[in-house]
Amino acid sequence: MFDVLIHSGYAVTPETEGHLDIGIRDGRIVELIEPGSPHEARRHIDATGLQVFPGGIEAHAHILEPVHRGWTNGEEVWLQGPEGSSRAAAFGGTTTIASFAFMGVHDEDSDDPIAAVERRRALFDRKSYVDYTFHPAMVGNPSDAVLAKIGPAVAAGIPTFKAFTTCVTTAQRGVKMDDGPMLDFMAELSAAGGMLLVHAECDELVTHMEAKLKRENRDQWYNLHLVHSSTSEELAFQKVCRLAKENGTAVYFVHVTGESGARVIAQARAGGQPIYGEVLHNYLCFTAEDYKQPDGGKIQTYPALKTEADRAALWRGLTDGTLTTVATDEYTTDYATKVGGRTVETACGGHAGIETRGVITYTEGVIGGRLSLRTFVDVFSTRPAKVLGLYPKKGAIAVGSDADIVLWDPSVTKTITMADLHHDGDYSIWEGWDCTGWPVMTLVRGEVVVDRGQLTGSLEHGQWLPRRLDRTVLNGPGV
Repeated sequence: MFDVLIHSGYAVTPETEGHLDIGIRDGRIVELIEPGSPHEARRHIDATGLQVFPGGIEAHAHILEPVHRGWTNGEEVWLQGPEGSSRAAAFGGTTTIASFAFMGVHDEDSDDPIAAVERRRALFDRKSYVDYTFHPAMVGNPSDAVLAKIGPAVAAGIPTFKAFTTCVTTAQRGVKMDDGPMLDFMAELSAAGGMLLVHAECDELVTHMEAKLKRENRDQWYNLHLVHSSTSEELAFQKVCRLAKENGTAVYFVHVTGESGARVIAQARAGGQPIYGEVLHNYLCFTAEDYKQPDGGKIQTYPALKTEADRAALWRGLTDGTLTTVATDEYTTDYATKVGGRTVETACGGHAGIETRGVITYTEGVIGGRLSLRTFVDVFSTRPAKVLGLYPKKGAIAVGSDADIVLWDPSVTKTITMADLHHDGDYSIWEGWDCTGWPVMTLVRGEVVVDRGQLTGSLEHGQWLPRRLDRTVLNGPGV
């Protein structure tokens, strides 16, 4: 007998897509069955007319972090915690979140990535509806103590580390990692079987353009695309790829914003490097022209939005495999904080989008004719699972995989309102967006967490996930 039987739905599996019944026992998928076959189960879920996908994997989420005080007029403001983030994720069909453990920011000990992750785990324990994992994040250059602990951290299931090539704004110093320390950092990661996540912009250009615009009285926030430019992204991506080539280091570029960055990634992948790129769904839908809207400040995140040509290039990158994932850079604040900064130094970054990632990508991608149904599942779930070291436990409807499943109703059409959303913020850049297709049920390891608009899961259900990167991901562009 199954614990749960999902029947009569149209499922996308690693090998095929079509009508399949899915048998679940002890939190895992144990059988894929031709539809209509009689089976006993404690709970039958009728998926007639619905599409059945593996649960989404959010690769890039900032949760329960202090907001940069340069964006808050010096006040202490914190991002929403795991309760709100995981609730919103579950309603959006996302069943696993990868967040951050900022070393030296979230805790005083800046030298031990394992300890940093343990402290974050304690904050998420019994406070998440979905499963979660963490990337240790470096602020500044790594100490010898940090370098010595990368190997043990990777062995402990913590294989992805984040670094910055920029301090993002001149009001925030000591964040970027210099080239020499970056090379050493990459060497340790590569030797241990780890991967570098990197926010890559040319810090010299960023600081130069901030100062230039200020001198010229053009430092209004809506000129951020002149500071965080395509040239800055291209130069930084080129440098990181060249440094990574020295040691064969796998690199995941977060929030790629346009054509020049995607082109550098494509060239590196064509040369056999294990280079991966992430796009945010706001970059797929907005451009710097949208900054001119009456409340356009709410759309801004770092790096800045670019042009219509860049937006089109990002969609092409998802289709041809240059770009690996759609993520959010989840960063939920209140509206007043989000739009409070009026200059290129003080404009708040981030995107309250963990719930809308799938809905927008499905609407604009699948319904919009840009993505096949399989490619949508790939960028929403399967590819991030693979590149983060979670596959096939996550990211697949397959025998032996966790029963992380989202039932999607392709017939739903609606205009998004705040009443449709479940995060702890008071605004969304997607309010008023017309959508087709909506997640109506989400299961995490066989437990129904969201059922047709009702939260039915438990905060105690979410678990921390240790990870291990596959050699195909580390040795070449395996995803």
